Amino acid sequence: MAGIYIHIPFCKQACHYCDFHFSTNLTKTQEMVDAITLEIEKRKEYLPKNSIINTIYFGGGTPSLLSTKQLEQILVAISNHFILDLEELTIETNPDDLKKEKLKELRSIGIDRLSIGIQSFDAHILKYYNRAHNAEESLQAIDLAKNAGFEKLSIDLIYGFPSESHQLWEKDLAIAIEQDPGHISSYCLTVEPKTALGNWAEKGKFKPASEDFAADQFEMLQESMEKANYIQYEISNFGKSDQFAIHNKNYWLNIPYLGIGPSAHSYDGKERGFNIANNSKYINALKTESIPFTVEPMSSEDLVNEYILTSLRTIWGTDIEFLKNRLGDSYLTDKANLLSQLQSELLLEIKGNHFLLTKKGKLLADSIAASLFI
Repeated sequence: MAGIYIHIPFCKQACHYCDFHFSTNLTKTQEMVDAITLEIEKRKEYLPKNSIINTIYFGGGTPSLLSTKQLEQILVAISNHFILDLEELTIETNPDDLKKEKLKELRSIGIDRLSIGIQSFDAHILKYYNRAHNAEESLQAIDLAKNAGFEKLSIDLIYGFPSESHQLWEKDLAIAIEQDPGHISSYCLTVEPKTALGNWAEKGKFKPASEDFAADQFEMLQESMEKANYIQYEISNFGKSDQFAIHNKNYWLNIPYLGIGPSAHSYDGKERGFNIANNSKYINALKTESIPFTVEPMSSEDLVNEYILTSLRTIWGTDIEFLKNRLGDSYLTDKANLLSQLQSELLLEIKGNHFLLTKKGKLLADSIAASLFI
């Protein structure tokens, strides 16, 4: 079992918080699609032998900018070079791209899950983020997607927008729950270098929310999702019991995946790697029969630490037997005092053969994971 991620590096405009790799110059869209199909062919041996592809995920950027013909060109290339038994075929979309005809076309090529980048239902916040859509288009997109027969829907929300109170976030949560998409991904607003927000913060024109303010909104998110019967199966992801995102879940369960497109990352179960994050250099490399991929060697310790980091974020937790098999009984002996402290502080619990973060511990997931590293 394995997944394929396709990075489509184009957007209509730059969101003020985004530091992902993309371009607003759409003139090379078809060249990029052609290069992506070439890379698919050249990397058909990357995944472990006899891997069966059960998920495909179009991310970006804004992959919904591509025409149906271009998306289909990529899917045909995948089916020509890999064994498929698809459980999920996802595309990230912006609300303003989801018109009735577009949705019909997406379904016609087998896409069965939409991840809609809403971020907020508030007009002021959307404008501040420089999003290309408005709140009305968000609600319309969800309604149109449901009417088009999409049973797997996910919406993205951002919390932590600086404000005098939590009223705006409460409103966003209430609207999201009312829409009942089945899956909600929510991330804290972060100020990244080389973004508009980063530049504003550096010049004193933007003051990020405090950590306590953001933590309060994270706890509000947890509480609201729980009341609405959404399960927090990963720190930032909430879904109804039958609506978990299979592709993303596989990342956290250490399942190999192939990343295609500029800046895309890959993992074959033993080592990671990444593609060059430059559209022209990516296209030109593939035209000259080379693969713009850099291997990132990982030691056995790196692999275990990454397993701890990713597994601890999920409701399935970190498998103690896995750690014992890799590290021996000495690991638990060495970490005994730490584990006892984390339990006494109600940050971690041990159920059966797994370490699990408590609701409180999820606020400190990364630091707790780091303390458990070898």
